[in-house]
Amino acid sequence: MKVPLIEEEVLNLYEQKFKALSDKNRLRIIYELNQRGKVCVCDLTDMLELPQSKLSYHLKMLLDANLILMERVGKWNYYELNDEEIKGLLSEKLCCVFYPSTNN
Repeated sequence: MKVPLIEEEVLNLYEQKFKALSDKNRLRIIYELNQRGKVCVCDLTDMLELPQSKLSYHLKMLLDANLILMERVGKWNYYELNDEEIKGLLSEKLCCVFYPSTNN
């Protein structure tokens, strides 16, 4: 039985998501957003005790991986978890990508 090859595009997508999750500061950001809901970037700076430049870098990685969402209100950015994406990584969705059912 021949096993179907996974597409490079799918591998790249998951590589980006797991790279975004592979940093303690980004995991702390996800934790805080999970605890507090939508949070202003100004509050995240204080909560995480990170300089604005480092926080921006981490937020961009999470945004690029579609793990968080951003809403601009006036001059401030507010961030929240992309619940659908996070739950997808922690559910059958990932299993279905790496362990597709085979029909004989």
